[in-house]
Formats: sequence, structure tokens, C-alpha cells
Amino acid sequence: MFFAMKFSKPFKSYGHKKYNKETYDGFYRRFKQNENFPEMAGKDIRAYFNFDTEEGEKINVKFALSPVSTNGALNNLKQEIPHWNFDKTKQETKDKWNKELGKIDVETISEKEKTTFYTALYHTNLSPILYEDVDGKYRGLDQNIHTSDGFTNYTIFSLWDTYRALHPLYNITQPKRNNDMIKSMLAHHDQSVHNMLPIWSHYANENWCMIGYHATSVIADALAKNVGDFDVNHALKASTNTATVRYFDGIGDYIDYKYVPEDKSHSSVSKTLEYAYNDWCIAQIAKKVGKADVEKEYLTRSTYYKNVYDPTIGFMRPKLSDGTFRKNFDPMDTHGQGFIEGNAWNYGLYVPQNIDEMIEMMGGKEKFSKQLDELFTTEIADKYIANHEDITRDGIIGNYVHGNEPGHHIPYLYNWTGHPKKTQERVRMIMDTMYGDTVDGLCGNDDAGQMSAWYIFSSLGFYPVTPGSPNYAIGSPNIKAATIYLENGKTLKITAQNQSKENVFVKSITINGKKITDNVLSHADIINGGELIFEMSK
Repeated sequence: MFFAMKFSKPFKSYGHKKYNKETYDGFYRRFKQNENFPEMAGKDIRAYFNFDTEEGEKINVKFALSPVSTNGALNNLKQEIPHWNFDKTKQETKDKWNKELGKIDVETISEKEKTTFYTALYHTNLSPILYEDVDGKYRGLDQNIHTSDGFTNYTIFSLWDTYRALHPLYNITQPKRNNDMIKSMLAHHDQSVHNMLPIWSHYANENWCMIGYHATSVIADALAKNVGDFDVNHALKASTNTATVRYFDGIGDYIDYKYVPEDKSHSSVSKTLEYAYNDWCIAQIAKKVGKADVEKEYLTRSTYYKNVYDPTIGFMRPKLSDGTFRKNFDPMDTHGQGFIEGNAWNYGLYVPQNIDEMIEMMGGKEKFSKQLDELFTTEIADKYIANHEDITRDGIIGNYVHGNEPGHHIPYLYNWTGHPKKTQERVRMIMDTMYGDTVDGLCGNDDAGQMSAWYIFSSLGFYPVTPGSPNYAIGSPNIKAATIYLENGKTLKITAQNQSKENVFVKSITINGKKITDNVLSHADIINGGELIFEMSK
């Protein structure tokens, strides 16, 4: 990382102080140790600058970063803020934020809901971040300097979190930027020694955080919603390359065994479920490209979740390489049970690519609905929470964990059981109890905007349960009215008639006068604009 800084008046001297015990030998020692020498080295180092000033005089500082070079930082400094007007810069920044936050205009029941909504919308715009200089140069994954051609380069892709709702939200509010983000992911693939799409892109690095290859989901969701002009054939090749790196995180075993064996890889059930969903996404990409053989191969792989379901106990369960389920299994525990950051009760319900078949496999609609009821009402013991990464009781309702991502789709699953009212009740309860307008207004790590994106969608009354599909599941809006200003120039007006704290149930829904009876809203209905009307009831 390189930087440049500039003062509004010249300094008369400068120096540094080191707060560590290490010494720096060589040419530097011939001169006065700390003052007016251009070279500074060490850990815990602090630079200082001395000025001749009048009483009350203010000195402004401009500071710029670059991943490329000091010249890049100087160029950024010169072009991004050429003037010294602090108030102008502040106002320009405020105007930019108001433009982004103004893409959705909401009317809420109270000021608390309004503050919570716009705080969440703000969070969803904090990352991914621009990662290039003003001239388009950036440091690539290969540590070489590249120039973005036909796109703006982005980084900070916390994909295990953000593929669920953040990137789907961008396909409504930020489609041009999401297109650039996908092109950035493809550039990451091209620069990768493994020929892999990003798992967790972190500046010019891959930090390999969490499981799955969820860039495939972001690509499939954009294609399903006709977002972007990225090279679809390139995207398919990058996706299949990623899904066949045998030495990465159990993929070779997943291909050979048709599940990830627990005795060969940790978090085996979670990996099997995530890979199966990602493979369904690849099949959707292949279908768009017209590669029937690839589509068939990855649709087959997308069914591998069945191989870790144990019908004798009704849960997903770790399976060993000899084909037997592992003994000594506790579906309530999150530690060493084949899952990561979740247990069999919540993570085991992760088959977004084929919810109907999962419900049938688990005993049918009524049994599954009762299982969801039990999930929300069974109190989880302290000993299990102690083993659960990142979670406290603030993010838990019964045994349902909202403070972490694997269960974010679960409240909406009642829609597939014939009990949409339960989805509506649960969603409103989560918005009321797990989000707020204070400093502790989130029930868990926001994880680069995913926790907040869940709130934005749910507040508006729908949620992308299956990214890669053009459909959204209907929930229960908590806004009175909202207008979404779309990039195509159209607007979607959302109205919740008879809205109140008590009226959490949806009596009827219409989109442009057409009645919705299946609790499904299509992306085309949103992006074409018009009016979505919820009639709320007790």
C-alpha cells in the first residue's frame, strides 16, 4: 500500500520517532537520528511535522492511497481533490451518499424503522470497494500491475455471506456496479495460479475465508435477471475451472464420492450442501450458454445433498468415506458435527436449489412445517452457544440463528409448506427484535452488508431465497410505502395498506393490478416498474 500526503502550507522541519526497540543501521546513522532525513524505517513508527503558525491558524491535510505506487497516490491526490475547500469536499461526499440512499425512498410506521432502514442501506454500500487508481491501474492477484479495461475493479468479496442477499440487492439497485464486480471476479480468476474465482477477495489477495465457490451464485443470479454485459462463456469456464480444483477444500473427494467424507475433510456436510447449490448455479450458467452437457453434469452434482441426509433421524449428517454415517452425532451441537458456524437443525435446511424436493425428502409439508416451528421454539442450551462461532443469544430465536448467515432463508421456507402466514409472522418478529436504530442495532456481524441486505429485502416485503433464480419469496413488509428508483429510469412503488405493528399478515398482493397467489414475485415484475400493493391484516 502506498500513500501521499500534502499540507496546505509548507512545514519547517519533520522527523519521526520509533516506539519499538529495534535499531536501523547503515548510512542513516551518520545523520542526526530523527530530524529532516528522507528515510524512515521501523515498526511502531510515528512521523511528525513542525510548522510556523499563528494563534488559531488551521492547517489542512490531504491524504491519498494507492495499491500501485507512490506516483499513483500522488496522481489520485491531484485528481480526486484538486482544491483545498474542506466544506466543499464534505458536501460533495454528502451528496454522493444521499444519491445512493435516495435510490429507495421509504415511509415507515415510526422514525425508528426509518433510521434502521437507511442505516441498513448505508451498510450495504460500504463494500465491495473500488480497488484501482484514477487512471484505472490496480495491483492484481498475481501482484502485477493491471489496467481495468471496460470495467471498474472491485475487491472485498465476502462471498459466503454476500451472495445470499447483498449481490441480489445490487441487481435491483446497483446493476452496473454488480456487472463491474463480476468482471472483477473474472479478472481475479485469470490472475489466479489456481484458475479459481474468488472465495474471499481481499485487495490483491485471496484469504480463502469460508467454504463454497459462491462467485458462481453471483454470476448465475445476474444472468437470471439479465444484468450485465460480461462474457458468459468466460464466466462458465471460470466457474467450471473453480469447481474442479481437486486439491481445494475437499472438491476432489466431493467429485469422487458424490459427497464430502467427514474423515477426509472438516465441515463435510456444510461443504456438500454449499457445493451442491453452487453446482446448480453453474448448471444455470451452462443453460444460458447453451452447453447442455455441462448443464446436465452440474445438475447431477447439484443433487449430492441427498447423500448426506439420514432418514432414520431426519437430519443431514456427516458421512464417512466407507459410506456409513458417523456415529456419536448431536444435531444440536455446532462443534465437530460436520457443519461450520451452524448445526444440523439450521444448516441442515440448506437446499435452496430444490426446496420442494428437500421438504418431500424430510417427510412432507406438514412435518417440515412442524420442524420449522420446533426450530423457532426449542431453547438452545448455553453449552451449544459456547461452541458456536460469532454468535451470542442476541442473534438467536429458540434454535434459529439469525445472527449468522446459513439460516437467513429459513423464515421464508414456510411459503413452501402451505403456511405463508408463518413466514410473515416470523419475518416481522425478526425485523422487530433483531434490528434497531441504536449502536447495538444488529444481532450479529454484518458480514460486509449481508445482515443489512436481509433487512432491506424483508422490509420491502420479499426475499431472494434462491439466488440464480429470477424469483423472490413474499414475506411481510414493515414499511408503509416505498419507491425504488431503478437504473433503467423506471420506478417501483410499494404500498402496504392498513400497515401497523399488529397487522403483520398479508391478506392480498397485487403487482400492476395482477393478483399474486403463489407468494412469488418475479424480477421482471420489479425491474419493469409499476405498483406493488400489499393489503395487511391482523
